Amino acid sequence: MSALVLDASDVRRLLPMETCIDLMADALATLGRGEAVNPLRQVLRLPGGSGILGVMPGSMAAPEVFGLKVISVFFANHGTEYDSHQGVVLLFETEHGAPVAVVDASEITATRTAAVSGVATRLLAREDAGDLAILGSGVQARSHLDAMACVRDLRRVRIWSPTRENRETFARDQAIRHGIPVEATETAEAAVHDADIVCTVTAASEPVLEGEWLAAGAHVNAVGASVPTARELDTAAMQRSRLFVDRRESAENEAGDYLIPLGQGEIDEDHILGEIGELLLGEAEGRTTSDDVTLFKSLGLAVEDLASAYHVYRRAQEEGAGAPIAIGGPVAAD
Repeated sequence: MSALVLDASDVRRLLPMETCIDLMADALATLGRGEAVNPLRQVLRLPGGSGILGVMPGSMAAPEVFGLKVISVFFANHGTEYDSHQGVVLLFETEHGAPVAVVDASEITATRTAAVSGVATRLLAREDAGDLAILGSGVQARSHLDAMACVRDLRRVRIWSPTRENRETFARDQAIRHGIPVEATETAEAAVHDADIVCTVTAASEPVLEGEWLAAGAHVNAVGASVPTARELDTAAMQRSRLFVDRRESAENEAGDYLIPLGQGEIDEDHILGEIGELLLGEAEGRTTSDDVTLFKSLGLAVEDLASAYHVYRRAQEEGAGAPIAIGGPVAAD
């Protein structure tokens, strides 16, 4: 039996952002209905603190698939030619348990993470939202601009990151790519001022977004921090917001943006108002007024990786793409 190896170029070609946003909505609704299994990720911290290795298994009833993502995270890669997230998604078929695909995880992660923020923004941002602030200038900044452009008509984009050269290069390149004004700002506060959509996609461990900066009616996608000891939002930003998550169990174990103010007694467990899947199924109430500040805390789930990789795998089968390798299948005869 053979499995398909699908590289980054295959993923980019076969998983356009608009398609991935719809796939992520379906995957999160499947999880919300209890038709998927998504254990907490396991994390191995490398000696010396250079990086981590994450293992994210899961299974889904629709599409019928199981597998896992194995990914390294090296935050020192920010600003270099290397993505901070590198690894593979492994897919298995459900009749005999044979592996069917090995898919580049960097591209899957880049696209599906922003696509989930796209789902949240479609559900929670005001319909007329179009002034976007992005804090961070790496891979996720680029993919989040793509996702936000899919779900709202963007009028203006402001970008901030700590390194002037990175933010100015991002602004120049993305203005040409999207055909809309993109401005690099000197401070995070200047980027966020009067924005009605804010995406935080940094490697920061301390807050880069303060609640007092947020305009009434803003929607925030908090993406960069994914461990209990790190956060991108200060306590005031969390307190001001109607908070929604990809999965409660993940937020309660991994989201420093939520756990730090919770530990300080500044919010309580009821501050999480729902999961994105519950919003999709009509089981939670999102924005209630035009002045609500809404917040989606993203952590990333195995079901998002599986649904994305499975779509790429099926498209590759249809097109004859990918490189087959002999692995798994029937027991060889003596």
